[in-house]
Amino acid sequence: MSSPPKDQDTVKVDLGGREVAVPKGGLYDRYRMNPDLDAIARDPRVSGVDFFRRLPKIRVDSPIGPTLTPNFYYTMSTARLTMLAPSKAIRTRLPEELSPLEIVPGLGIVSVMFFRYDVCDIDFYTEATVGIAVKPARHGKLGFLDLVTGLKNERLDAYVLSLPVSSDIAQVRGHDGYGFPKWVTHLDVDIDDRRTTARVANDAGGVDLAFSATTPAQRAYLSGERVGSLSSYTKINGGWHSTLNQTNVLNAGTTRSTRDVALQLGEGRMSDDLRSLKPKRTIQFDVMTEGQAALHMPVPTSVPPRNG
Repeated sequence: MSSPPKDQDTVKVDLGGREVAVPKGGLYDRYRMNPDLDAIARDPRVSGVDFFRRLPKIRVDSPIGPTLTPNFYYTMSTARLTMLAPSKAIRTRLPEELSPLEIVPGLGIVSVMFFRYDVCDIDFYTEATVGIAVKPARHGKLGFLDLVTGLKNERLDAYVLSLPVSSDIAQVRGHDGYGFPKWVTHLDVDIDDRRTTARVANDAGGVDLAFSATTPAQRAYLSGERVGSLSSYTKINGGWHSTLNQTNVLNAGTTRSTRDVALQLGEGRMSDDLRSLKPKRTIQFDVMTEGQAALHMPVPTSVPPRNG
């Protein structure tokens, strides 16, 4: 899959008082988050839109102005490298209200993820993240089932340290609207059923973080058969919010083998964040070569103080 041409014509749009450029004639320019699903279904890159027909959009006020939610991702691919890290190191990077999800006492879970959004409401972009798996904010004692479903990518709660993106609209919406630590950089993500590669550039154009691996064998799923969820916690204007991302998995695979996994740490914000977590070893590599998602706007949530 190739990226959009860099000389593509753009138009300026206003997001909460900030002016950003978007592709002229792109989905955002044409629909302003209110898509014609029948038209999008005709895009050969989109395998179907049934998942989205069951998710009506609603208009909400937000820090980026009135908008429709959720944000639809019609064709996307992702890769996730899951690692174990000392809870002591993790706690130094978590707000005091959040606690790490531990696989055993003293050992938590961190991840590096890469995303490629080929067709979505805010047009093509790529992103990457360093995140920490956390206990759900309003949850009692966690059992083994919580850990298993989390590792299966069916339900996760996370706190994000880094979230570089490749487009201005994704940065403004993500930072101002959702409270995520987003910045714009050159970011290549290529995922197919043979190979998964990614490169995140730093401010000087060098390597912040790079990744390469053989893609795990993929299994096909019917639309709606496997829908996972990720809740991310952020602070907006001093108050805790939870952002729900629902993922409709269409083709995905997992491996515990790391023989062909190459993660290069360079100089930059992502690498610094990952180093600060002191990851010990990789335990799982997940790739979704085809999927869809609905990203909801943040909602206020109760995050009680952490005990101990």
